[in-house]
Amino acid sequence: MRIRLRMLLCFLLVSVLNYGQAPDRPSSTDIFHNLQKLNFLGSAMYIAAHPDDENTRLISYLSNEVHARTAYLSVTRGDGGQNLIGPELRELLGVLRTQELLAARRVDGGRQFFTRANDFGYSKHPDETLRLWDKEIVLGDVVHLIRQFKPDVIINRFDHRTPGSTHGHHTSSAILSVEAFDLAGDPKAYADQLGKLEPWNPKRLFFNTSWWFYGSQENFEKADKSRLIELNTGVYYPVLGMSNNEIASIASSQHLCQGFGRLTSRGEEQEYIELLKGDMPVKDPTNLFEGIDTSWSRVEGGEAIGEILSRVEENFNFKDPSTHLADLLTAYNLLLKIKDEHWKKIKTEELKDLIVSVTGLYLEASSESAYSNPNNVENVNVEAINRSDTSILLKSISLSGNTSLEPGEVLRNNIRKIYNIRLEVPANMRYSGPYWLRQKGSLGMYKIDDFALVGKPETLPAFTARFTLEIEGVTLDIDRPLIYRYSRPDKGELYSPFNILPAASASIPDKVLIFADAAPKEISVSVKALKDNVQGNLSLNIPDGWMADRQQIPVHLDKDGEEKIFRFVITPPANESEGIIAPVLTINNEILGKELITIAYDHIPTQTVLLPSETKVVRLDIKKTGQNIGYIMGAGDDIPQSLEQIGYTVHTISPEDIQKGSLSPFDAIVVGIRAYNVVDDMRFKQDALLDYVKEGGNLIVQYNTSGRSGLKFDNLAPYPIHVSRDRVTDEDAPVKILEPEHPLMTFPNTITEKDFNGWIQERGLYFPDQWDDAFTPVLAMADQGETEKEGSLLIASYGKGTYIYTGLSFFRELPAGVSGAYKLFANMLSQNKAKVQNQTPVKGK
Repeated sequence: MRIRLRMLLCFLLVSVLNYGQAPDRPSSTDIFHNLQKLNFLGSAMYIAAHPDDENTRLISYLSNEVHARTAYLSVTRGDGGQNLIGPELRELLGVLRTQELLAARRVDGGRQFFTRANDFGYSKHPDETLRLWDKEIVLGDVVHLIRQFKPDVIINRFDHRTPGSTHGHHTSSAILSVEAFDLAGDPKAYADQLGKLEPWNPKRLFFNTSWWFYGSQENFEKADKSRLIELNTGVYYPVLGMSNNEIASIASSQHLCQGFGRLTSRGEEQEYIELLKGDMPVKDPTNLFEGIDTSWSRVEGGEAIGEILSRVEENFNFKDPSTHLADLLTAYNLLLKIKDEHWKKIKTEELKDLIVSVTGLYLEASSESAYSNPNNVENVNVEAINRSDTSILLKSISLSGNTSLEPGEVLRNNIRKIYNIRLEVPANMRYSGPYWLRQKGSLGMYKIDDFALVGKPETLPAFTARFTLEIEGVTLDIDRPLIYRYSRPDKGELYSPFNILPAASASIPDKVLIFADAAPKEISVSVKALKDNVQGNLSLNIPDGWMADRQQIPVHLDKDGEEKIFRFVITPPANESEGIIAPVLTINNEILGKELITIAYDHIPTQTVLLPSETKVVRLDIKKTGQNIGYIMGAGDDIPQSLEQIGYTVHTISPEDIQKGSLSPFDAIVVGIRAYNVVDDMRFKQDALLDYVKEGGNLIVQYNTSGRSGLKFDNLAPYPIHVSRDRVTDEDAPVKILEPEHPLMTFPNTITEKDFNGWIQERGLYFPDQWDDAFTPVLAMADQGETEKEGSLLIASYGKGTYIYTGLSFFRELPAGVSGAYKLFANMLSQNKAKVQNQTPVKGK
C-alpha cells in the first residue's frame, strides 16, 4: 500500500503544486491518467467551512472518475480548532491544517482555495459568524474565486436553510455559496473585481446531502428524492489499482491533527446531491455536467486539438509514451493560438506537464542552504536530465529573473547535466512565511495587503527556476520552485521549501509569565542567528508600571544557527496588572521583532513562520495550597506549564504507571482534555483513580467529547453523570455564581463574576446536562437567547476526597494568562485543604 500510495501521489502532484515537496516521478499509467484529465474541459467546486469538512469521496470521484478540474474552497483554515499531534494552536494550527488540506488534495487530485475568514471558534448561529467574518468581504472572496476558477458545478457541504441547527460556520459557508452563485454572474456585483476577471454563471448548484440531514435512515427513505442525484462513488480505477473510496480514505487521513487517520474502504458507496439551482440532468441523471460541452469543442479552435489528444488517448503507448511527443507538440502549438485565455492558461500548463513527463525530463533547482537573507549570495545547484531519444536543447535557466545562465547545449538521453548558479538575493526581498499572517487581523478576519494573494493556499516560493527548452523546434518554459534537497541517515532524501529569513530572531520561550506576587523574576530571551557574524543590541518593550534591570544587552553570535540566552530581571508593580513584553533586536539598524517558529511533521513540508515575538505578563494576587500535582495528558495542552508558573510542582503521569495506591503522594490529580476519548488505558485505570479520591485524594477531570450517543465510559465519575454537547461559545457570556459561599468559590481565593472577564474564544464545551444529586453545580451561564447551563463545573465528595468535573476551557484560558481562570483553577486544586479547614461543601442538588 505504501508503494501504491507513492505512485498515487506522483500522478496527482501535477495538479497540486506544493513547494518543498518531493518532485513528481510519473509512470506511464500516471501520464495516461493525466491525459484523460487534459481531455475534459469542465470544472467543479466543493464549498464548506473548515479543513476536514470536505467530502473526499466526492472530490476524488469528480477528479478521477469524471476527470473534472475540481477544487475545494474551505472558507477558513481551521485556526480555532484543537491539535491532537502537537502544540500548534490558533494561527499556527491554521498553517498546519492548511498543509494537511494540501496533502489531502495531492491524494484526491483536487485544488485548494481559502477566503480571508478566520476560524474564531465554535459558533452557534450564522448571524454571529457572518458578523465576525465581515460578510461582505468574505462573500466577495467567494465571488472572486468563482469568477477566477469558473466552476460549471458548485456543491455545498452544508444546508443553507437550517440556521442554528449546526455549527454557525457550516451554515454560513452554504449561505455564502448560495448568494455568490447568483452574484458571480452579475457585472454590478463586486465590480472592482472585473478587469482581470469577468462575470461567470455556474450552471448548477447542489447540496451534498445524506440520511444524516434527515434525522434518520428511515426518514431519508421516505423523503421526496425528485431533486436528488445518486452517485456511486465506490468505483474502481484499474489504471491506478485503487478504488475511489481507498483514495478518499487516504486523503482524509491526512488530517492527522484532527485525528482523522482511518482504515481504507472498498466497494459500492452512494453519495446524494440535491439540486438547489439550475436545471436537473435528464438524459443521464448521474451526469452533473449534462448540457455543458466538456470536450475541446468548448473553445473556439479546440476541435483540432481534441482530435489529436483523443487519438493519443485511444492509442496510448504504455511501454514508451515518448512516441506521442510529436502529437503533443503539435497540440501545444495549436493551443497557443486559441482565444479563450481561461482554458488556454489551464490546458497549456497541463500539456506542458505531459510533454515533460513523456520525455522523462527531470528539472530541479536546489539551494545549498535551507534559507538565506536579503542581500546575500547563495549557491544553487541545477540538475537537468532528458531520459528519451528526443533531442532537447536547454537554452537558458533563470531564477525569478534575477540570475540567469545560458547553457545552450543539447540534453542527450540519460546524460545528467549539473549547473551552478550564484543567486543574489535582493536587499528588499520580503521574508518568507504565510502571507495571511504578515499583518495583524481581527478575531474573525485575516488582513491581506495584496488582493492577488486572496484565495491562494500558501505563499508563492521565494524564487522560481525557469528552464527554457527547445523540443523539436518548439520552445517551452518550464518552472520549478527553488527548493532545498538534503538527506538524513534516519530519513533518506528530503525536500523542504527555500526560505528568506531575517539575520536573527528573538523570542521569550514562555508566552505567558505569571507573577503571583511582587517579587522580581528573571526572564530569558533566546536569540538565534540566521546568518554568520550577527552583531547588535537586545532590549525589551515593557508595559507601564513594570521595570527591567537594564535597557539593552549587546548581542554577538559568530555562526549561522548559533543560539544564546540573554537574561533580564523584571519587577512587576505592587498591584494586579497585565501587559505585553516584547524583545527588540536591532541588527545593522534594522529592528527585528519577530520570532521564527518551525512546524515539522512527516506528512507535510516543513513550515517556517515569523510571528511577532510577544509575551503576556500578569501580576496577580493568588493564593494556593498543596504543592505536588499529578497530570495525566489527554489530547495535549499547556496547563502543566501554566500551573508551574504559579509555583506548583507538576508531575506528568503515564496511565500505564497508575496502580492502586501509587497516586497517594499527590495533593491533586488533573486529567487533561479529552483523555477519556483518546487514551485507551484510561478505562483500565479509572478504578485506581476513583480509589485515590475515596482515600482522600482530589481528582479534577477536564472536558471530554460526547459523540452522537454520549461518552461511552461507565464510571467516568463516582456517581452517574451524562456528558452532553452543551457549550457556551460567547467568551463574554454572563456567568452567575450559584453557590457563592461554596469553598470552591471562596478558598483560598474569593471568586466573583469579575474573574470571568477577559476569557478568550469560549466559556466552555461539552458540559454535563444530567448528574447525580451528590454533585453540586456552582456556576450557570448561557449564550444569548438560550437557557442557562449549570454543568460547567460540578463538585462532589466521595469517601474522604473530592471529585471535580469541568467543561470550562481552562486549556485555552491558562496559556492565555487569564487571571480569573488561574484563581479558579487554584481553588479546584485546593479543595481537599478546604475540607481540612472544616469548610463543608454545600449539599448537591
